[in-house]
Amino acid sequence: MTAQPVRPHQPEPRVPRTIGGISEALRGARRAQFFAEVLAAEQGAELDATLTEWWGRAMLDSNPQRDRIHAAAEAGTLPTTSWDEIARRRRANGGAMPSE
Repeated sequence: MTAQPVRPHQPEPRVPRTIGGISEALRGARRAQFFAEVLAAEQGAELDATLTEWWGRAMLDSNPQRDRIHAAAEAGTLPTTSWDEIARRRRANGGAMPSE
């Protein structure tokens, strides 16, 4: 007999989706801009949208490869993939993403 988890394991995100988690991950003046927008947002959909937008920025800021990727993009050496290539890979993989 084997035990199966009730839900598949989801690794914790690098940045928690909290005001504190987001603010800790942001670099420089972006943190002050984040707080200004959060404090101005109304509770509900507006605050949720603000947190979602800034969480994405915080995830980018906290990426360990951020500086290398930024330098490669600036130098024009960042590898890219077209949407057509992504679609071709998905079709070849039975519709699933290559990492699935």
